[in-house]
Amino acid sequence: MNKVSTNKFIAAGFLVAALLAGGVSYYASSQPDGLEKVAGDIGFLDKAKDSAAATSPLADYGVKGVDNERISGGLAGLFGIIATGALGGGLFMLIRKKPATKK
Repeated sequence: MNKVSTNKFIAAGFLVAALLAGGVSYYASSQPDGLEKVAGDIGFLDKAKDSAAATSPLADYGVKGVDNERISGGLAGLFGIIATGALGGGLFMLIRKKPATKK
């Protein structure tokens, strides 16, 4: 795969991820996840403690300070793919194979 088609592939992947995270994520189920459901069924859900990140700006799948639930969740998803892409891209840049130099 040449560099241009690789860049197009990566850009297309980010576009699909942005559409899913920014728009389609609003339609995700609001039902509790499996662990939360079992904790409620068994009766120890009230003993749960908030995580250390519970007060962070992106806690609870939303952006603090954005009142519209749809926009808040979409922005949180977009921030998530940007952060994941930056971290993953940075790691790939660090560990990639360097081209052989001619002597």
